[in-house]
Amino acid sequence: MKTWKRTTAATAVALMASAALAACGDAPEESDTESVDFLPCILSDAGGFDDKSFNQLSYEGVKEAADELGADFKEFESQSENDYQGALEGFVSAGCDMIVTVGFALSAATVESATANPDIEYVLIDDAADNDFDGTKDADNIKPLLYDTAQAAFLAGYAAADYTKTGVVGTYGGQPFPTVTIFMDGFKQGVDYYSSEKGKKVKLVGYSGEDKGVFTGGFEANEKATNTAKQILDQNADLILPVGGPIYQGALTAIADTGKDVAMLGVDADLYETDPSTQDVVFTSILKNMKQSTYEAVVAAGGGEFDPEAYIGTLENEGVGIAPFHNFEDKISDSLAGELDEVKAGIIDGSIPVTSYLNQ
Repeated sequence: MKTWKRTTAATAVALMASAALAACGDAPEESDTESVDFLPCILSDAGGFDDKSFNQLSYEGVKEAADELGADFKEFESQSENDYQGALEGFVSAGCDMIVTVGFALSAATVESATANPDIEYVLIDDAADNDFDGTKDADNIKPLLYDTAQAAFLAGYAAADYTKTGVVGTYGGQPFPTVTIFMDGFKQGVDYYSSEKGKKVKLVGYSGEDKGVFTGGFEANEKATNTAKQILDQNADLILPVGGPIYQGALTAIADTGKDVAMLGVDADLYETDPSTQDVVFTSILKNMKQSTYEAVVAAGGGEFDPEAYIGTLENEGVGIAPFHNFEDKISDSLAGELDEVKAGIIDGSIPVTSYLNQ
């Protein structure tokens, strides 16, 4: 049986200079899994595999698939966009059969690599691989994994509007990319729908739609992320939705500094589970089931059944959703759970329309 090994970023950079990727680490215990001659590889964006968000979930999906297939896998953790091309070239030289790239920032580099290597199978997470915007993929050997998170964010917006005590909720993002603003669009629609249905005006600060809102300009957990969160909270918001991986850590700092009763919503993963430091403040999280969809794509390819058609996660196929309310279960209204079930059913059957860049 093949063993799983992990490559650190520093080691991988050195090995790429010689056009090869190697791995180091302890082998897992032997199992009865039959090994396959298949090597999947995964490349993160600058957020890294410990971002407690989409890089981490995608990594876990590849690892689980490799374990099931009895295969090795290789990884490279990018420090910046300057790493992408070299990492992909290293994967090609290392003989990767499938290359998984995580995030829209890697789209152009992925398309270039896939075009040059038509015999390698690619999975591109969170982007349609349509860099010329003509409505079709730019390389036939890429499978895009996409998520209509506006649907799940609609539910989160509805719940936030029901919960707020100040009548103000807020959001901010890293950069106004479609995969960021799709959360904000859905959240806004959910807040607006609640206000219309209940006749109770709930104000959303930080985003007015059509990509017009408050953005930090990046995805780092830095002072800008903290100050941006404070800007939202200063407008009397008592729930805040940061969209952009690690920038939620800036919101945690801002919430602590206010000394007020403020809750936060997570994105991609259930922050309550992935980052225990959030458990006192995380209201719920807007989920992308990236681990499962990545796992399924890799396992299919390992079995010789690679399907290049785009996958779109929805509420109906459970590709998106919202996390439990965890510590807030006894703080939400008694009617909210039932109302969310009704809203979810309406979104699925189309009676409650939710718009996003994926269905416009």
